[in-house]
Amino acid sequence: MSYNLKKNKLILYNIIKFILLIFAFVLFIGPFVILVINSFKTNNEILESPINLPKTLNFENYTEAFEKMKFLSGFLNSLLITVISVVIIVFFSSMAAYLFVRKNWKVNRYIFLIMVASMIIPFQSIMIPLVKIYGDLELLNNQFTLIFMYIGFGASLAIFIFHGFIKSIPIELEEAALLDGCTVLQTYFKIVFPLLKPTTITILLLDILWIWNDFLLPNLVLLEADKRTLPLSTFYFFGAYTVDYNLLLAGLMMSILPVLIVYLFMQKQIIHGIVQGAIK
Repeated sequence: MSYNLKKNKLILYNIIKFILLIFAFVLFIGPFVILVINSFKTNNEILESPINLPKTLNFENYTEAFEKMKFLSGFLNSLLITVISVVIIVFFSSMAAYLFVRKNWKVNRYIFLIMVASMIIPFQSIMIPLVKIYGDLELLNNQFTLIFMYIGFGASLAIFIFHGFIKSIPIELEEAALLDGCTVLQTYFKIVFPLLKPTTITILLLDILWIWNDFLLPNLVLLEADKRTLPLSTFYFFGAYTVDYNLLLAGLMMSILPVLIVYLFMQKQIIHGIVQGAIK
């Protein structure tokens, strides 16, 4: 009797878990499916019912959006800003974290605490003075100004994550390398940095997703149309009184597709990196 009761409870538990997983899947995948469906509709079809299937597949939405939003220019701008920002964040944040962990200087503790504390400051609270200062210095409308800001906003989190992982690396490995004649830099790049691969991939992908999809900061910094990133380029379809939803959704689909492909190819690495970070 008790065995059957336990078995029934287990079956009920599995059914409830399955239903919740299906609900979560629909909740997360639903908006993306609606985006894909509506990107092939006409503007009138979208306004009539955004959840119905399209009567015909309008691939013209993609070709017209590609031309009007200057997709190639926006793609190259996004690629330049994302690659430079992410490489600098990963490279220098890992070295800074290594310095904080291995050098027992008093000043390191205070600098690290300040960097961690800065993570809780919302960007919206500093964006107006930030733009005003850079505007007074005539540094707006410059892609490298935007890169500089991304490095500043992204370094704290990267250092925090690297810091926790480097603490788990046995210092005896570095001592052995130093005894073999390696310098500190050689020890770091040959011994420590390769061991940071899971964490590096995690930070790499998280920063790529953040910088590639960011709209607010580029909108404040980049003023000219030829310097816009892809998220800014899609704003072209918002008119004063109308919105070309069909072209807008096609443009959004093209904008998220490159980073979506990168994520799908490297999702195993990011999950592995997060799990390793949690264990460490």
